Amino acid sequence: MPIVVVANPKGGVGKSTLATNVAGFFASLGHSVMLGDIDRQQSSKLWLGLRPAAARSIHSWDVGGDQMARPPKGTTHVVLDTPAGLHGGRFKEVMKMADKIVIPLQPSVFDIFATRAFLDQLADNKHSGKTRIALVGMRVDARTLAANHLHEFVDQLGMPMLGYLRDTQNYIHLAARGLTLFDVTPSRVAKDLEQWQPLCHWLQA
Repeated sequence: MPIVVVANPKGGVGKSTLATNVAGFFASLGHSVMLGDIDRQQSSKLWLGLRPAAARSIHSWDVGGDQMARPPKGTTHVVLDTPAGLHGGRFKEVMKMADKIVIPLQPSVFDIFATRAFLDQLADNKHSGKTRIALVGMRVDARTLAANHLHEFVDQLGMPMLGYLRDTQNYIHLAARGLTLFDVTPSRVAKDLEQWQPLCHWLQA
């Protein structure tokens, strides 16, 4: 049962957007998916409450309390949305169970520095050796200088960059209805689905 953790120490980088759509992707393949949320804002949990009954089922993973309970039997895929500033015992607990970590980052100097420090933290974690880690650029406009700086930063890391997702209202409108890119007619979100292809392949590998 793969557990995909979406993490970045900085807030507002798109963790919940990424986590909900990763869960939606797994659900679109017919998997039994659970989505957990240990962020105080509980954005992913709120999103689950908006999800229509007709949509493919995604269950809520209860991760409250001092220790996270293991997902129930029958669950095949788990996605975990994490808070900004994840550290200490909770950081170690999450990293120990993670099979894959997806790190979203935006093209700003603040995001780049925060992500650099987080990658160093992951490197120091004794459990990181068994975990696959990759980056996803969020709200990226390829025409900007900030996007160029992000490309330069990623090139120095020697770490998989699974793509750059554009800044589009599609994510906002779908989230407001408890939906993902994978819940609507593909032609409506064709450009976004194309950007997701490398990430989808990596998630299944």
